[in-house]
Amino acid sequence: MSGTGVAQADHPAIEARVLGEVAEDLREVIGEEYALDLDITADTTFSQDLELESIEFVALADRLRERYGEAVDFVGFLAKMDVDQVINMHVGEVVTFIVDSLPAPAAAGSA
Repeated sequence: MSGTGVAQADHPAIEARVLGEVAEDLREVIGEEYALDLDITADTTFSQDLELESIEFVALADRLRERYGEAVDFVGFLAKMDVDQVINMHVGEVVTFIVDSLPAPAAAGSA
């Protein structure tokens, strides 16, 4: 096991917390009233379920950088994907990326 990232035993709890935080950020980015009632899960898609537009991806990247700091390079994460991968991406993929990017102490100590 490497020295970075969240300890395997902590993964489920951290993933649940990060999913809630990402869902909160997505609702704020979408800004539409219908988004408040959306059940955003790991299986929710950005394009089909949320109908996220490119400008909203930029806003989400800003929020993630504010929330998690430079350790979570969402723009770099997206840059490694082709257009089809981004279009078909699920919220769970972003959550996994964030959890894997967080330094263990910060992941365990932040709320």
